Amino acid sequence: MSGTPTTRIRVLVVDDSALVRQAISEALARDPALEVVGTACDPYVAREKIAQFDPDVLTLDLEMPRMDGLTFLRILMEHHPLPVVVVSSLTQQGSQAAVDAIEAGAVDVLAKPDGTMSIGTLADKLAFHVKAAAAAAPRLRKPAALQAAPPLILGQAGGTDPRQIIVIGASTGGVEALRQIVPRFPTGFPPVAIVQHISAFFSRAVAERLAAMSGIRVREARDNEPLRPGECVIAPGDFHLAVDFRSGGYHTRLLQTPPIHHCRPAVDVLFRSAAEAAGRHAVAVLLTGMGSDGAVGMQAIRAAGGTTIAQDEATSVVYGMPRAAVELGVVDQVAALDAIPGAIASALTSHAPGGRAGNRSP
Repeated sequence: MSGTPTTRIRVLVVDDSALVRQAISEALARDPALEVVGTACDPYVAREKIAQFDPDVLTLDLEMPRMDGLTFLRILMEHHPLPVVVVSSLTQQGSQAAVDAIEAGAVDVLAKPDGTMSIGTLADKLAFHVKAAAAAAPRLRKPAALQAAPPLILGQAGGTDPRQIIVIGASTGGVEALRQIVPRFPTGFPPVAIVQHISAFFSRAVAERLAAMSGIRVREARDNEPLRPGECVIAPGDFHLAVDFRSGGYHTRLLQTPPIHHCRPAVDVLFRSAAEAAGRHAVAVLLTGMGSDGAVGMQAIRAAGGTTIAQDEATSVVYGMPRAAVELGVVDQVAALDAIPGAIASALTSHAPGGRAGNRSP
């Protein structure tokens, strides 16, 4: 949010549980940058509170009486767009609904803990997501229908190098960005590893949705498994994802080392591992997101001779992570979201056997 340093982000909490409303309100009250201006037990009350308090951000449950949260979200985005952070249950059905919510216009999703809400556990993460949602407000818009674009085809300059790998990092707004990119991965593409900042239990639903819409193999990453060409893995929530190269191919590693930038998974972990494992054969892409995660890892990839691509400001929901990499001076190409698949294909072709030599390849 812009304004004076004393301006606080105004939040409306919408949940049918009084206990959860209180817990979320207390968690947000811990951050001096946030102010809970009201609570609502269902969408009808929320509609009145929105008119009364004009909040900057909503937190929204999906399972509520009288009108479910997903229906309310779609109506809200149609008539009165506001940044929304969904706080959803951990069930498989809840996970699928959370992905539906992102597609309907929610900025982020968080898992609602089972049993008694742990305010201490929730506070920092929820505050971060609410601030990211507020930062997304200037770019908030009704989600556009995805344009059916054919997959890209790699140039025929000798095919891809078996050492090539694509690594992608994203946070706020990243799920929608991935929906624009993954279906257009070029025919015969190298292995792809993705870190999307997302709560545990939701990463599998995101992978399943991307697989269903793209027709390629997309799955949640598992520990110590081969990562093959034509395959895409997404870091599971609450685990760092790293890659290494052994026995003639890439393998995944899942780690529960401490969070980096308050994030686990962290993009920097993946990018640094790719710099070590792939060197000049790595193509790194940094998408929309709040904070600076991924910039230092991208620096390592560029130093190793790999190719680095960042999403531009105009198409980023939150121009934080790409900006950090640009300001660090480690981005080879800044591209609009719809141009990133082509940029990836060009980078792969230029580093393939018989292709153009990269400017910084050793």
